[in-house]
Order: sequence, then structure tokens, then C-alpha cells
Amino acid sequence: MRKKKLLLIPLAILLVASLVACAAPAPAPAPAPAPAPAPAPAPAKAEYEWRFGIPFVGQALRNESCQLFCDLIGTYSDGRIEVEFYPDGLLGSHDEHFHAIQEGSLEFSNFAPYVNLVPGGMLNWMPWTVGSYEEAALAYAPDGTLFKVMTDAWADVGGKLLFYTPMGPYGIGNKVRPIKTPDDFKNLKFRVSGSLGFVRTIENMSEGTGLTVETIPWADLYNALERGVVDACWSLWGSLIEERHFEVLNYYTDLGFGWDANNVVMNKDLWDSLPADLQDAVWAAGRIAEERDYEVHRRAVMGFKKAAVDGGLEIYYPTSAERDVFRQKANMPAVWAELCDPWLEEHYPGQNMSQRLQDELARIAAEVAG
Repeated sequence: MRKKKLLLIPLAILLVASLVACAAPAPAPAPAPAPAPAPAPAPAKAEYEWRFGIPFVGQALRNESCQLFCDLIGTYSDGRIEVEFYPDGLLGSHDEHFHAIQEGSLEFSNFAPYVNLVPGGMLNWMPWTVGSYEEAALAYAPDGTLFKVMTDAWADVGGKLLFYTPMGPYGIGNKVRPIKTPDDFKNLKFRVSGSLGFVRTIENMSEGTGLTVETIPWADLYNALERGVVDACWSLWGSLIEERHFEVLNYYTDLGFGWDANNVVMNKDLWDSLPADLQDAVWAAGRIAEERDYEVHRRAVMGFKKAAVDGGLEIYYPTSAERDVFRQKANMPAVWAELCDPWLEEHYPGQNMSQRLQDELARIAAEVAG
């Protein structure tokens, strides 16, 4: 009997195990393979595909600001506008850029508004007016006196002024002697441009010294100095280093007789055709790029000065009294009367605009001086 009980125990265990196995749920089926991810959609094509060309070579800080402008347009327009940047004269010369803007084959560029291209362009930078970044920030602001006048000057030739890219005060460089007085201009061969206000100022300051002027494109200045075609020029702290003028000059006088304020411009018909939100995007991008350009150039001045001295350039810093001798000899009232008054009277008849501009610029200088 005991033997039978022992045999029944394993049978009972097997029976319980089989019952448990039957009661357990069936294993879940293997999951189906996940579908392959769909390819990412191609980025939407920009509604506007534009170009920005700069005719000047070697202006690294200015190029960075203009590249920022292009990038910000894409951001502020939510990708509806795409702007490709072409620095260093890749799209041609200064005048070729200008005519491309006029005909609409180029959307943006950065210009010196020479009067042979922009008849009112001399007002952009009449010598012995703006003398510092603080003054420039007021005179060239969108509500500033020079911005308003230059907006009209550009409209005459089919351009829309957007913002300024300043490189600071102009000094005098040469290969012959330090320029400490107007007499030191004696017999120099001086490079000039189509900025007639500057040309007349140099001619007046050097009157009676035998100085001669030679019109040479800015892009050719280095070679002209190197080959002896000219031996003197106006230049800038940034250009001395970025464009290596210090290599072909021996002396530089920090005269500060003029102010560099190139114009970023687009085709006016294109601007007028844009919806308001895209105009706002372009305008906002310009404000940020301009602010950046002011600040990086202002901060770079001390480094440029040190690099110029380290490169062997002899720099002369005239006193206020010495600068005033040059200013008086420049005879700026006569230059304004010759170059500015006719254009201003044609565009703002009966408003005495020439005197109003000069008074406002003098007020700004006094305000900044404190």
C-alpha cells in the first residue's frame, strides 16, 4: 500500500504542473518590424534668392557685418529670403556693382557714393563735419540729418539706402615726409577719388605747394603707391592694416579731416515691391548689422594703431591748433557753396538746406563734445 502511495505522489505533481501550464497565457507574438522612417522633407525653396556683392578687397570687419546682414535677413524673413554674399570684388568693380543695382541684376551692395554715380553723394561725407563714432551715430542714424538727405540722393538713381558701414576718420598717408603743416604737401602726387568734397578739400589745403592729384580706384591704390604712380593718399586705420597700406607708406598723419561712411543700398524698385513684413525683416537686419559694424571698428582702432607702428609706419598726431590750420585753409564754406548748394536748392527749394545741414552737424559735434 505504501508503495502505491509513493507512486501516486509524482503523478500528482505532474498533473498539477500540466494544469498550471495549461492555465498560463500563451506567449505574445513577436512584434512586427517598425516601418522605415520617412525621408525628411526637402527644405522649402526661398521665395526670394538674392545676392549681396562688395567691390572692395580685404575689408574683413566690414565683410563680417555684411555677412551678418545677409544671415539675419534669412532669419527675420522665416526663410522666405535667401541672400548669398560675394565679398572682395567677386562680382566686379565698384561701378559695375552700382550699375547692376540700378538695372536690378544685383540686389544689395556697399558703395562709396561718388558724385559721378550719385549726384548728391558729396553730402554723405563732407570733410570737417563728422569727426567721431559718437557724432556719426547721430548724424547717420535713420532719423539723422545725413541719412535723410542721402535717402533722397539714392532715390534719384534708383537706390534704397539701408544702413551705413563706417570705418572711422580719414588721415593722410605718404611716402615722402611727415605732414605737420599744409606746407608739407609740397610736390606730392596725391591719389583722389570721385568724392569731390574730399578732392576740393585736399586741393584747398595744399594750395600753393605744387601738389598734384590723380584719380585712381580705391582697389588699385596699393599698387599705385607701390609703383610710384602716386606717393600720397587719404586712408583709414582699418585700411592701413586690412588693406596693407602701411606696407607702401612711410608716414601717416591722424588728421581726421573726413569720415568714412559707406552706404549699403538695394534696388529701390525691388524694395518698393516687397510686402511690409519683408521690408521690416530687411530693415531690422540692417539695424543689427550696422550696430555691430560701428562697434567692431571702434574697438579695433587701438589694435590697428599698434599694428601700424609695429609695421614701421611713423604716425603723427597733430594738436587741435595744428588741425585748425588745415581746417581753415580748406575753406569749407566755399566747398559747400560750390558742390552742395545747387543740389540742395534743387531738391529742397527755399529751405536754406545747406545752412541747416551745417548747423545741425555743428550742433551734433558740440553735443558730443559736451
